Amino acid sequence: MFSIQDSLPTLPVPPLDHTLNKYLKSIVPLVSPDEYKYTEKVVSEFQKHPGPILQKFLEERAAGTNNWLSEWWKHVAYLDFRAPVVVNSNPAVIFPKQNYQGTEGKLRFAARLVAGALQYKQGIDNQTIPVETLGGKPLCMSQYYKIMSACRIPGPKIDTHYCFTPGSINPPRHINVLHNNQIFSLDVYGKEGDVLNIDQIYEGLMSIVNQSQTPVPPVGIFGVQDRKTWSDVYNKLRKDKKNKSNFENINRSIFVLCLDGAMPQGKDEGEDKSISCKEMLYGGGSQYFSGNRWFDKTLQFIVGDDGRCGLNYEHTTAEGPAIAAIMDHVLAFIERYDKKDEGAGEVTPPVKLEFTLTNDILDDIEKAKDAADRFADDLDICTLTFKDYGKNFPKSVRMSPDAFIQMAFQLAYYRMYNEPCATYETASLRRFQEGRSDTIRSCSIESYNFTQAMDDSSVDNERKVELLRKAVQAHRDYTDQAITGKVIDRHLLGLKLAAIEKGLDVPKLHMDSSYNTSTYFKLSTSQVGARFDAVMCFGPVVPDGYGLCYNPQEKQLNFSISAYNNSPETSSIKYKNMLEKSLKDMQKIIPTPAKL
Repeated sequence: MFSIQDSLPTLPVPPLDHTLNKYLKSIVPLVSPDEYKYTEKVVSEFQKHPGPILQKFLEERAAGTNNWLSEWWKHVAYLDFRAPVVVNSNPAVIFPKQNYQGTEGKLRFAARLVAGALQYKQGIDNQTIPVETLGGKPLCMSQYYKIMSACRIPGPKIDTHYCFTPGSINPPRHINVLHNNQIFSLDVYGKEGDVLNIDQIYEGLMSIVNQSQTPVPPVGIFGVQDRKTWSDVYNKLRKDKKNKSNFENINRSIFVLCLDGAMPQGKDEGEDKSISCKEMLYGGGSQYFSGNRWFDKTLQFIVGDDGRCGLNYEHTTAEGPAIAAIMDHVLAFIERYDKKDEGAGEVTPPVKLEFTLTNDILDDIEKAKDAADRFADDLDICTLTFKDYGKNFPKSVRMSPDAFIQMAFQLAYYRMYNEPCATYETASLRRFQEGRSDTIRSCSIESYNFTQAMDDSSVDNERKVELLRKAVQAHRDYTDQAITGKVIDRHLLGLKLAAIEKGLDVPKLHMDSSYNTSTYFKLSTSQVGARFDAVMCFGPVVPDGYGLCYNPQEKQLNFSISAYNNSPETSSIKYKNMLEKSLKDMQKIIPTPAKL
C-alpha cells in the first residue's frame, strides 16, 4: 500500500507566466471585453510585482516539504471554514436500496456492513490495499491511512483534526452506534484483539436497539450548526467530566453507524432517491434523523428501516474516490461474504454514553433543531438516472466520457440562463505525495462556442459535432494538465496565501472582479465513479449555484443535482430536465457506426 510512497514526486509549483497566461484564457467566456482588458493590465502588473517574490516563496516552500499545498488546503478548505459542515462541506453517498425487512433484517445487514468496513480497515492496517493508479501512474494512498479513526473537533476560530493512524499506540477498538439519538460505544475487537464476527456484531447491535427504544434529546444535532456556535456548546458540555469522556470516546472511534427509522416514501424511484439524498446529507430534519448523527466524524454509515442506506463523510481527510473505494468493498462484502468466522473471545457488551444536559444545553438543542430544519426547508435536491446510454456511448465515438458529461453540464446551464458560468470540477493530485485536489475549469472558450452553436438553426450538425469535439478535447487537455499539477487555481491560491504569510497586502489580482467571477463556481461538479449503482451528493458552493455529482456506469449515468430553494434563479428539477434533454440532443447530432 505504501511501497511506492517515498518514490512519488513532490507537488510542483507551475511557472508563474504559464499560470497567468492560462488564467487570462480561462476568463474570456466569463467577463466582458472591458473587464478582460482591465484584468490584462492587472496581470501584467502582478507579473512584475509582487508575483516573482511570491513565486520564489512558493518554490522555497516546495523545496522544504513533501507538498507545499496540503497543509494550507486542509485549513483553508476545511478547518478554517466557519459555516456548518452539513451540506456545505460534508458529501454523502446513496447506496443501492436494499430489500431487508424488519428490525432483524436491518440489523443483520448493518452487521455485515460493519464487518465489511472492518475487513477494509484490516487491509489498511496491514498495508495490503493495492496501490491505485491513474493513467498508469501510481497514486498516493495517504488519504486511506486517515479515513478510519478520525474526527473533526469544533473550535471558536479554527477546528482541529483528531486522527489515530494504524501505527498509533493504543489504537481504537470501538465504533459508535447511534439509535434514537442515543450514542453507544461498541467494541468490535475481542479482548485478544480478534475482530468480532457478523453474528457477534449483530448481537451487539440488537442489544443497542433494545436499550434505546425511546428518542432522547439529540446531542448530535449540534453538528448542523456553524462551527463557532457548535464550539461554544461543545466547550460548555466538556465542563462536565462525563460529557468530556464521551467526547473522547467519539473522537477516538473507528467510525459511526447510524441506525435510522423510516423516511417518507417517494411516489417513484426518482423521488425516492431524492429523499435518500436528504437523509444521507443532513438526516432529513429534526423530525427525522438530523440528531441521530455525528457529522464531525470522518465516516458515518447510515442504515434505515426501509432499505435506504449510505454514508456521510467529513471532508478534511479525503476526497470522494477514497470513500467510494470503501463503499465498493463494503457492498461487495455484503453480497458475497458467506464465511463462518469463529469470532472473538470475551466480547465486551455495548456501553451507552450518557450525557449530562442542563436546561441551558436543552435550549441550545432546540436552536440546533431550528438550524436543521432550515437545511430541510432550503435544500433543493434531486437525482437523475439517465438510461439512454452510459459512458459506453462517448467512448464509442472516441470522446472522453467525463469531458462529454461536462459539456452536457455546460449546455444545460447555457440553455437555462443564456450565458456560461464558472465551473469547478475536482481533479486529483494524488500522483504527488500527500496530493489532494485542484480545479478543472470546465467552462472554456471551446465549450462556450459549442453551447452557443448547439441551438443555432443556422449551424449544421456536422459543425456542431466539430465544435463539441473541440470542446471535449480542450477539457481533456485541461484535465491532463490538472492531474500533473500544471493548472492554475491552487497556484493562484498559494500566491495569495504566500502574500498573507509574508505580511503583504492581498495582491490586486486576487481583488479584481474577474478573479471573483472566475472563482464564483455556479456549477460545482465532481465525478465519483463506483462499481455499484450509487451516487454521491453534496450542496452547491454558492447561494445561486448547483452541486453536481455523477457516477458514469457503462450503460447508464447516475447524477445528483442540488440547489437552494431560497434562490429564485435556481431549480434542481429544471436543471435535471435540461441536463437530460442536453444529453439526448448531444447523442442525436453524432453519427454512430451502430446502435448501442
